[in-house]
Amino acid sequence: MTSALSGAGQEPALVLVEGDAGMGKSRLVHRLLELPQARAVARLVVAFRASGGFVVADPLGPDPRLTPHQALEALLASARPALLVAEDLHHADDDCLALLRGLLREPPAPFAAVLTYRPEQLPCPGLPLGRAVDYPARLSVVRWRLEPMDEGRVRCVAGELLGARRCPQEFVGRLRQRSGGVPQVVVDLLRMLRDTAADQPTGRECFSARDVDEAGVPVRLAELVLDRTAALPEAYRPIVWAAAVLDEPAGAEDLAAVAGCRGDAGRTALIAALEGSALRETSEGRYGFAVPLAASALYAELPGPVRERLHHRAAAILAAHEPVPWARIARHWRGGGRTEDWLRAAEHLVNDDEAAVTLLEEALDVGGLPPDKRGRLALTLARGAVFGCRSEGTARVLRGIVEDPALPAADRGEIRLELGLLLHNRKRRFEEGRTELRRAAHELAEAERPALAARAMAALANPFFPGASLAENVTWLERAEAAADASGDRAARTATGACRATVLMNTGDLEAWRLIARLPRDSADRASRRQVARGLCNTANGAVYLGHYRRADELLTEGIELAARSGAPFLERVGRGTALFRDWLTGRWEGLAERCTGLVAEDGSASDARVVLALLALAKGDWAAVRDWLPRGDPPSPRAPCGTGTGAGTGAGTTTDDAYQTYQAYRAYETCEAPVAATAAGAHIRLLLARQDVESATEAATSAWAWLGRKGVWVWGAELAPWVVEAHTRAGRRESAQRVVAEFAAGLTGRDAPSATAALLWCRAVLAEADGELAEARARFQQSGAAYAGLPHPYAHALMTEGAGRCALLLGGGEVDEAVGELTRCVAELTDLGAVWDAARVRATLRAYRPAAQRRPPGRPAYAERMSPREGEVAELAATGLTNREIAATLYLSPRTVEQHVARAMRKLGIASRQGLAKEVARVRPTYGDDGVNDGGRA
Repeated sequence: MTSALSGAGQEPALVLVEGDAGMGKSRLVHRLLELPQARAVARLVVAFRASGGFVVADPLGPDPRLTPHQALEALLASARPALLVAEDLHHADDDCLALLRGLLREPPAPFAAVLTYRPEQLPCPGLPLGRAVDYPARLSVVRWRLEPMDEGRVRCVAGELLGARRCPQEFVGRLRQRSGGVPQVVVDLLRMLRDTAADQPTGRECFSARDVDEAGVPVRLAELVLDRTAALPEAYRPIVWAAAVLDEPAGAEDLAAVAGCRGDAGRTALIAALEGSALRETSEGRYGFAVPLAASALYAELPGPVRERLHHRAAAILAAHEPVPWARIARHWRGGGRTEDWLRAAEHLVNDDEAAVTLLEEALDVGGLPPDKRGRLALTLARGAVFGCRSEGTARVLRGIVEDPALPAADRGEIRLELGLLLHNRKRRFEEGRTELRRAAHELAEAERPALAARAMAALANPFFPGASLAENVTWLERAEAAADASGDRAARTATGACRATVLMNTGDLEAWRLIARLPRDSADRASRRQVARGLCNTANGAVYLGHYRRADELLTEGIELAARSGAPFLERVGRGTALFRDWLTGRWEGLAERCTGLVAEDGSASDARVVLALLALAKGDWAAVRDWLPRGDPPSPRAPCGTGTGAGTGAGTTTDDAYQTYQAYRAYETCEAPVAATAAGAHIRLLLARQDVESATEAATSAWAWLGRKGVWVWGAELAPWVVEAHTRAGRRESAQRVVAEFAAGLTGRDAPSATAALLWCRAVLAEADGELAEARARFQQSGAAYAGLPHPYAHALMTEGAGRCALLLGGGEVDEAVGELTRCVAELTDLGAVWDAARVRATLRAYRPAAQRRPPGRPAYAERMSPREGEVAELAATGLTNREIAATLYLSPRTVEQHVARAMRKLGIASRQGLAKEVARVRPTYGDDGVNDGGRA
């Protein structure tokens, strides 16, 4: 197109753009007209209307007294356009089409034409210009069909309108499915959801698939489908009604039977509906609506008796299918008002289908069900709840059922078990889940169902979850093993075997590896395979926290594959979360933020991914994002004490707000898995230290360490202990720091935990540096760095290099040159990782302690309109959101100096606000000047 407009000698071009209503044809035309080549030539832009006339967008409109054909002819003659754009060609009359055909038979040069149309509304299908055109050989002709948006594009649009963090995968998937990917429908739905959320006083943290289902039908879409249906002869409309009631593509015979059309009448009606664009062939031999949501608009307008009759026919027809689609049959009996038939069909449902789950939830909400039937339906819904598709409604329904005194005792414990697992594992409502699991274990033991009791006890033995000490976990494990042995059930024994391997792995016991090898991966029993998959994913997670990354990779790969093969998508997501944390530890940071946000989009409670995002943001200096991603505690109840009895002690001078923050930090440990919480606590303490809030950092450190001590799994202190010690030493609380190191060392005795062992060396280095024992501190930092390099944990290794170099510079003497080289390499390593803030801090250290002979000669170098290295460095940190004071603390500058550097950088970049820094700094980063200290201080 651009080539055709570029000048003489170029071939003329025709682009035929086809797309259904709402597919974005007009938006595409608008973007085309904004191109420089399109703005530089004479052009004619018209849009045809349903009346047969047209409007002119560019240039001025024609004489209104002329017919459309005369007006178009006059415009072509006067404008002599090099670019012709004609929208909605399906509305053009025969005379206008003939005129366009004549123009295209002998196009001028240079010349390009863009013609848009809806293929389903062409009078002659496949012929946008009414008839075939005798195109000349020199004319380039291209047909461009606009396709529906895929999930990726829907996610982008949803993120722009609602915010990416509020759009999990299930929401995006349902939005794509119901909208058919039609851009206008997607946007209309998102606007409806945004406006509805804005009217709610508490706002919306995230949207769900149910929100899409309950949003209604956009007016534009509803009017379109109702208008097209009304345009059909009355005798043919039932075929469209049948499609609306079926609510999914169907064959011609089924549509005709549901519509009540006999003989050829059904075929004739379907052809009419297709020609009128009321329906379309969605796949070979299957017919339905182009936009699935359109069915809801038509369904809502059907009279009740008509809907019921159509539902009855649909249920009867589907009953003859093989296999019997019980979920669809139950839905039709329900829609037809046949409650008994609906509930009878519901008893045949399986629980691994989303539609079936919804129907089961609805069936259990029906009052007056006999207790035995209610129990059977509840068991169908409950079984496998933790592994399959479950909504918040499932937990609500099951909670109501287990409290029903009429429920058979034999069923109550099993339903409560599945409810507890659902709350505990999937909904992250740990305290509620543990309460239900304890009650389930007791009820199942009383009912003499030891295999199920063992499952409940094994869940309570999992050390990952908060709310119980390791000693309590072990007690439950021993009880679970006894129950499993008594039951003789293979799946129960596998569950307890996987649980023991998990407990041992997470405490650094070498026996765990032998137990993992014995798990029956090839069991013919699906329930046993799921338990093995759970054990593999859990032990892989433990191995990552221990520092056994290679062996963890092997377990993780095997666990995720087995989870997929066993129908356990929840376990797949657990494994992917573990992989994200492993990637952070091992320095695989490229694209890591995108992988994390992708998992958060799929599973809003993906705590591993959220904490990794916080850690990445901290290393880059985006401190506001750190707070957004770190877990937060639930608000305290009015009776909750502020600052007392919740972990960290608070001094007499502590304000109510300080105490509230302490309470929040403590509660945060209970909102995600324990090892994740320990890592998050370390990041929180480091953030407070970076902001020079030593008092709050010390309080947070005291709280976190007390919490970890109560849990009793000391190997999880690998990402926490160094920052706890750092906080205490910065506050001058040397005895507290020594006590932390001693407890950490005692807890690691006899444990196979290479990551925590490296962290212990780090802690001792921090203590030695605080005591002024710089030579010892340097040696400790080097030992720790070597340990981290062996894992590998490149980010921690770089921090140890920084610590060792800092100590050498303070010592002076013969090791200074070596330290400068180490710190220079450290800056390069941190920069390669993307740790902008850390790299800037190390560069500032080099500048502060650089030998005089290596400093830049007196006088200010002339950078003209280029940014100096210092301006670039300051701008880079400002782009992450750091304040002038925070940048000053990082670079050992005054806030006033930082302010001046930011102002000069913004002037040179030509931007008026700090918000524009991020994009511009990334663009010009390679062009910073060199003052002898860039890239880590090289002279």
